[in-house]
Amino acid sequence: MNIFDNILTLVTFLPLLGAAILLFVPANDDAGKDLARWIALLTSVVTLILSLWMWARFDNSNAGFQFVENYEWIGSSIGYRMGVDGVSVLFVVLTALLLPACVLASWTSIQNRVREYMLVFLVLETMCIGVFTTLDLAMFYVFFEGSLIPMFLIIGIWGGARRIQAAYKFFFYSFTGTVLMLLAIMAMYWQAGTLDIRKLLAFHFDPSVQFWLWIGFFASFAVKMPMWPFHRWLPEAHVEAPTAGSVILAAILLKLGGYGFIRFSLAMFPDASLQFAPFVFTLSVAAIILTSLVALVQTDMKKLIAYSSVAHMGFVTMGIFSGNVMAVHGAVFQMISHGIVSAALFLCVGVVYDRMHTREISAYGGLVEPMPRYAVAFMVFTMANVGLPGTSGFIGEFLTMIGTFQVNTWVVFFSAFGVILSAAYALWLYRRIIFGALTKESLKGILDLNLREVAVLAPLVILTILFGFYPAPILDATAASVNLIAENFSKAIGDTAALVAAAN
Repeated sequence: MNIFDNILTLVTFLPLLGAAILLFVPANDDAGKDLARWIALLTSVVTLILSLWMWARFDNSNAGFQFVENYEWIGSSIGYRMGVDGVSVLFVVLTALLLPACVLASWTSIQNRVREYMLVFLVLETMCIGVFTTLDLAMFYVFFEGSLIPMFLIIGIWGGARRIQAAYKFFFYSFTGTVLMLLAIMAMYWQAGTLDIRKLLAFHFDPSVQFWLWIGFFASFAVKMPMWPFHRWLPEAHVEAPTAGSVILAAILLKLGGYGFIRFSLAMFPDASLQFAPFVFTLSVAAIILTSLVALVQTDMKKLIAYSSVAHMGFVTMGIFSGNVMAVHGAVFQMISHGIVSAALFLCVGVVYDRMHTREISAYGGLVEPMPRYAVAFMVFTMANVGLPGTSGFIGEFLTMIGTFQVNTWVVFFSAFGVILSAAYALWLYRRIIFGALTKESLKGILDLNLREVAVLAPLVILTILFGFYPAPILDATAASVNLIAENFSKAIGDTAALVAAAN
């Protein structure tokens, strides 16, 4: 038996093994802190290499699940089932890509309880990857819910002055939604007699049952993304979280909700998804416009980027519930691009915060002179956040809008204002931070990116530009799976319409 036959087990649980090793590292001395950092970095880099190896061996022409592992576990109900399709494989790689960046970004900024900090991040990596790799609905719930605990600790222990309040708000908002999802999962088991996601995808739930199941899952995924108006926990969580915590929160945890909408809401409850589509479109447009307006008046860099994330997730939900191939392609691409760009923007905030210990926009200005490398990197990510052609941010927004235009013209018309507003707040932020005269004495001795920071940001700059000019690696990977999801959605809607017509 080849060890790589269980590649998903390796990728998912290797970070947990690294976390277990950290338990034996001395916690209080400088040597122990350095050892903890190196163990966390090595573990996350090996996980990234394994995930890239898996992606390289992924068959883009196969719409089904690959690298499948299937073992009996708890009776006949809950099994150890693993597998990835073209959608989930990309989120595994994205998660594995950002963890080394988080470790490096925290190398000097985190000095308190370093061993525990690195341990919690590795546990969080396992939980996030597990959401994307499991094919058992009970295990999906465990991983999905399990991601709350390490993020709660990251915010609550290593966060800012209001960290306790932010951590509890994050936890209770998320936990309330997942309780309703648990009830929906139990109802699905009673209906279908299985928790195997592959079998559930083939099972047709009655439209009246889909209505309630859709609501149960929506309650969880809408908070996790978060959709407007379920986003109230997000800005405070971002502001209080350490830099790496904000990176994972925006780049990965928000995507758990989008992935859930595609995997469950759209694929398993197509009739309910069509029924609720106008409701989702309304919330999506509200998110795109209203949170962009709120971003325009922010004075804290992190809050501005946090509200920007809510706005960009509006394009994702708009694309998913359009239900056609192009819109769903755009939604998946937008999530991957946003994962890279939002992570990079929070890392850029962390760079200047580590030097000046403030995130107030008014405290900066004229950084292009002492920090030219930083100015270039920040510019690339700002342009991607705006959706400039030639960056990855353009591809996802363009595809979602083109796909949604085929379903609802007015939704696209109003969402286009969000593109204008995003340019307004993003360019305003860049001008205030980078341009202008260097008049503040505290900034005149500020240092440009060091080698460690270049190592963190350079790969993200390259990917942002690469996927802007050459999106094929992402689109080719998702093509077969997204086509299948969209075709099944259309077929289910058509079959239901035919049954209704026959009954009348």
